[in-house]
Amino acid sequence: MDPIDLVVPEELVSTLPEGSEEAVMAMDREITQYERYINDAIDAGEEEEAAAAAADVLDRLTERWEEYDGYIVELRAWGQSSIYAEVWCDFQYALIQQLYGHEALADALDRERNARIVDDGIRLSDV
Repeated sequence: MDPIDLVVPEELVSTLPEGSEEAVMAMDREITQYERYINDAIDAGEEEEAAAAAADVLDRLTERWEEYDGYIVELRAWGQSSIYAEVWCDFQYALIQQLYGHEALADALDRERNARIVDDGIRLSDV
């Protein structure tokens, strides 16, 4: 499986106000951590390990996406600019799309996420 390569979408960087280099550097650091975690699993040679690592990252991205989405509403309610929360929310979503855009990883990632749902337990009472 080819290594994963994630990027900060240029359209997100262009929506940030001037002087936001620190935010872009933070996004780059986050990407580096995620890439290293997934690529280490890919280098191990096991598709299941790579899918599990990607699913871990995906869970983290989803959690952060929801967190930043909540900040947007709260900031707007207080009359504050929500641009940074919006960009970080969109950044999480863009990374999720990039993970699913990796052809070799996408199918294995779906299988891993479905296996986790089954492991967590599906009950008719939950429906």
